[in-house]
Amino acid sequence: MRRMFLIVTLLVAAPATGQQVEVDAFVLDNGMTFLLVPRTEQPNSIAVGWVAKVGSVNERPGITGISHFFEHMMFKGTRTIGTRDPEQDADFIARQTVIKDQLNRLILTGQYQRFRRGEIDDPWDPANDTEAMASLREELRELTEQHRDIIVKDEYAEMYAKLGGSRINAFTTNDQTFYIATVPSNKFELWAWMESDRLGDSVFREFYSERDVVHEERRLRTESSPTGEFREQFEAMFWQSSPYSWPVIGWPSDLNSYTLEQAREYFQTYYGPNNLVGVVVGDFQPSEIKPVIREYFGRLPRGGRVPAVVTLEVAQKAPMRMSAECECQPQVEVRYHTVPFNHRDEFALQVLAELLNGRTGRLYKSMVAGAEIASSASADQRGLKYAGGFSFTAEVKGDAKPQDLETVWYEQVKRLQDDPVDAHELQKVKNRLAANAYRRLQSNFFLMIQLGIFESMGGWQYINESPAKLQAVTLQDIQRVARTYLVAGNSSVALYHRIAGAEPEDPELAALDPKARSRVTQMLANLRQKTDPAELEDMATMIEGNLFMLPEDQRPAMEYVIKKMKQRVLELQDLQDAGDE
Repeated sequence: MRRMFLIVTLLVAAPATGQQVEVDAFVLDNGMTFLLVPRTEQPNSIAVGWVAKVGSVNERPGITGISHFFEHMMFKGTRTIGTRDPEQDADFIARQTVIKDQLNRLILTGQYQRFRRGEIDDPWDPANDTEAMASLREELRELTEQHRDIIVKDEYAEMYAKLGGSRINAFTTNDQTFYIATVPSNKFELWAWMESDRLGDSVFREFYSERDVVHEERRLRTESSPTGEFREQFEAMFWQSSPYSWPVIGWPSDLNSYTLEQAREYFQTYYGPNNLVGVVVGDFQPSEIKPVIREYFGRLPRGGRVPAVVTLEVAQKAPMRMSAECECQPQVEVRYHTVPFNHRDEFALQVLAELLNGRTGRLYKSMVAGAEIASSASADQRGLKYAGGFSFTAEVKGDAKPQDLETVWYEQVKRLQDDPVDAHELQKVKNRLAANAYRRLQSNFFLMIQLGIFESMGGWQYINESPAKLQAVTLQDIQRVARTYLVAGNSSVALYHRIAGAEPEDPELAALDPKARSRVTQMLANLRQKTDPAELEDMATMIEGNLFMLPEDQRPAMEYVIKKMKQRVLELQDLQDAGDE
């Protein structure tokens, strides 16, 4: 489910600008919003998706990661898809639930007490099981194995593939969970039936065994990454009171503990149609698909009231620092609390970041080409739904230290605060923002994703209204936001030092922007688990075909991924050939 995440992140990192997007928006009686954009540039193809306006920000301690877990559950099928025997299927789920609830009670009482007394180091580790717990765990394992005999694995995705669907995927962020696909125009009704069916009839099959899959995903994305766990720690330090402080994938103990009853309650709360947005972009006639939408999605019962996120981030009063040692290229991040999505200051902060970025930006000129102390350096304004942050990240070159990059960063901040930006420099940045964002509108698929994200964050109109707001940013606005937000007391700093004796990274990987490199590392770790060369080859072709839409400074990351994917294809083909001899 994660292979599209890096591309999605790159393509919606900045607001769409340029041409106006004409959207036919309407709301069903049950409260579900639909956004329709008919376009004929890509014949007989429709990009479709729906967004649940729920992410890790809606969670609480004890169930962190549950939003992402639903991303997995929603591909397990329904009472009619994914099983050979619905009645037996329901019976297996009920019996597994009883056993797992018994096991959880023993862990949360006796094992947690033993942990607090220092008798065991991990209450969830099966190695520390009591005899009663070991017996329950074995009974659950046997039931799970028996259950697999009636499960039709991956039937949901395969139904799409057999009928010409592609890009069947999903991703979870801090603020939303998005389910996406591309289907032939004449298969739109199939999509409507399948998606409304899993919204109205999901059974959360393999609810307990899928925990192992998520733990493995967490291991690959976080624990196996040189800086993964440190970045989690930095997030928890940066967000003092906000629910953005925990990771989207969740804390390990929470992944183990939440129950099927809690999951069903969460689903009923956040997956009601009044908290969902459907998006359709491509070759269709609105008059033909609206009745289909009403027939299938209109049958979903309206959900209850969605709880508000009320805990705001408190004002930071003093700077914070974290120093870490890892098997990584030395690097630094300085982050400041700023503003949420569509805040009036967000646009000046975005323009400020663009002034600093790229080969013509101030960071490259001062650190990479100038002092030659950094191999890469970038800035980013990230407006989340309820808060925001402005980050500077850079990686050292040669004998420089992370503190050297930090010092030059503060010099650049002072320059922004003291000296108005040159009008010519500002206009070049605005032109570049417009050109980059125009490219992001060319693909039906990525336009669909942008519309869904913007609507879930506060309004799809952002895609049309933000251009004027960006163009309206003045020299004084940039100086004002630099003085307001980029101040020492509002900052958190992470310094990453290489462990003595650790081998340097692949030079091509090391040359990438630190944030992009972290995501690329996660992506490559997932790719190492793939064993089908044809699947990998298709993925590489798909990514390669969308490279033209990326800004130039973001293409190296995806070009590196494509290169590694093709190498992996050759490795797998060699293994197959050896096995055939």
